[in-house]
Amino acid sequence: MLLLVFSLMIMVFGLTTGEFVIAGILPDVARDLSVSIPAAGLLVSAYAAGMIVGGPVITTLTARLPRRPLIAGLIVTSIAGNAASALAPTYPILLAARFVAGLVVATFFAVAIATAVSTALPGKQGSTVARLTLGMNLGIIAGTPLGTFIGHNLGWRATFAAIAVFSAAALVLVLRSVPGEPAPEIGSLLGELRVFTRRDVALAIALTAVGNLGVVTVFSFLAPLAIDVSGFSDGTLPVLLLVYGTGAVAGNFLGGRLADKALMPSLAGLLAVLAGVLAVGWAVGGHQVSAAVLWFVLGVLAFAIIPGMQTRVLTTAQAAPTLAVAVNASGFQLAAAFAGWLGGRLIDGPGPRSIYLVAAVLTVAGLLIALYSLRRDRLRSARPGVGAGRTVS
Repeated sequence: MLLLVFSLMIMVFGLTTGEFVIAGILPDVARDLSVSIPAAGLLVSAYAAGMIVGGPVITTLTARLPRRPLIAGLIVTSIAGNAASALAPTYPILLAARFVAGLVVATFFAVAIATAVSTALPGKQGSTVARLTLGMNLGIIAGTPLGTFIGHNLGWRATFAAIAVFSAAALVLVLRSVPGEPAPEIGSLLGELRVFTRRDVALAIALTAVGNLGVVTVFSFLAPLAIDVSGFSDGTLPVLLLVYGTGAVAGNFLGGRLADKALMPSLAGLLAVLAGVLAVGWAVGGHQVSAAVLWFVLGVLAFAIIPGMQTRVLTTAQAAPTLAVAVNASGFQLAAAFAGWLGGRLIDGPGPRSIYLVAAVLTVAGLLIALYSLRRDRLRSARPGVGAGRTVS
């Protein structure tokens, strides 16, 4: 189990670096391709759009494939997308390459999470997801700063080339650890899709999309927030990413433990605190020391909510967990795609500092979904003869 989870975590590290590194090299890409910062921000949206489309579509089309060749095909596609990003001669081609790179990520995450959770002890799903998503933390704390450093010194194309090479090496380890088992038995396509008619499943996916929207918008525009609002130089961006990533590691394990103990109450509490911290960011973002502390706390909270959100989907969609997790990943990327557009509009309008305040309001919307879901759980558990873990449509 440990080797399996470790190998999947390493690949998640590579995929996460490929997704988030654009935050550190956004100005470099914009300058080199002669586009504006808001236009370059749409590269975040393109990657997210690939995940949004690929999550449900590719997961459904490949549901009956054995896991080893499926995982290999997904990783090879990601490698091709990152290699094409490194070689893209124009902005439109780079947009297309980022779309391809993101196309298979949601399915990979879904298969990886479902595989890891299937080996977990009862009541330890949240902490197991946290172990796997440690790769996401490391992608931010190590991969993204390193990719930013490479981009600033060797050019942004070298960043995507390095990600492709790393993913190719990680593929070897993944294939050695994933057992060569036959394809999992699943029901009909209609039966798989029927799980999304359950209100708890729909609420869980909406919680992921809305609850992450604010903090993803802030992170996607880290560079202009740090430079234009807080007064940091370009060279300090890798340090700020390291600060954020350090908080993310702590938040990941905190969120896993809280999810195991009190899933929905902890999610609601974390979202409430996150909304408050984002509002504070609007007030203190112009002071460098305060901003540095803020980025650490945002890293903690942004990743503390992830294990609980993934576990919520798994527990409400037991009839089709892999497909549901893939769609949930697409829900997260809906937030990322909208974040790329929203942040650009705010920069062009009231200015980058307003991103913090708008993000706080959006997080409150996610909090309301969490509170409504918690209320449904408590009403259901109070009914005679209905167990707390059972879901209703």
